[in-house]
Amino acid sequence: MGVPVIAAAALNTRTGRKILVGALLVFLLGTGFILLPLIAIPFAISGASATANQPVSDTELPAVSGEWGYPLAGDYSKGRGFGYHPVEGCSYCKSDHRGYDMDQPCGATVFAAGPGRVTVAGAYFDYGNAVVIDHGGGLITIYGHMQWESLRVGVGDEVSAGTPLGAEGSTGRSSGCHLHFEVRDSGVRIDPEPFMANLGLPLK
Repeated sequence: MGVPVIAAAALNTRTGRKILVGALLVFLLGTGFILLPLIAIPFAISGASATANQPVSDTELPAVSGEWGYPLAGDYSKGRGFGYHPVEGCSYCKSDHRGYDMDQPCGATVFAAGPGRVTVAGAYFDYGNAVVIDHGGGLITIYGHMQWESLRVGVGDEVSAGTPLGAEGSTGRSSGCHLHFEVRDSGVRIDPEPFMANLGLPLK
């Protein structure tokens, strides 16, 4: 008896029909398990690529005034300001603080505050992973404690307000994630608060 004759005979019994339906379901499920990854993976890859290539929206960029802007976008918490600010429980933190600390979650994007040329991009003394920008006329800004491997600029790059520099971190002499924002005029550290206020960008 040939296979078609056996199949036809099996269909005439209730048990035979159940066996054939079960075999058909097993076949369809097996085919689905094989084909599903082949269909899903390309869609997942294309979706991830589309997300990675999406431009940064305007709401994620810092506020600017003229050629200058804030080094962080959106709201932030103020850490230590300029001057005498001891840190309890931190034996290596200097009491005489020569910058302005701004706190957002670890990994928040740090932006250039003004136009200039990058003179340092990497390990920089107690600042850890840092960027230094020369704005000309003896004026420089420093962005300290950024995450390792997060820098998006290199020495010699020309930047403007809002250029992404890296990600907020806690490298160097730091007791937690924050941005140490420092301003120097002719080699002298100056208070960032009145400096930024004079540019129409008051700090907290």
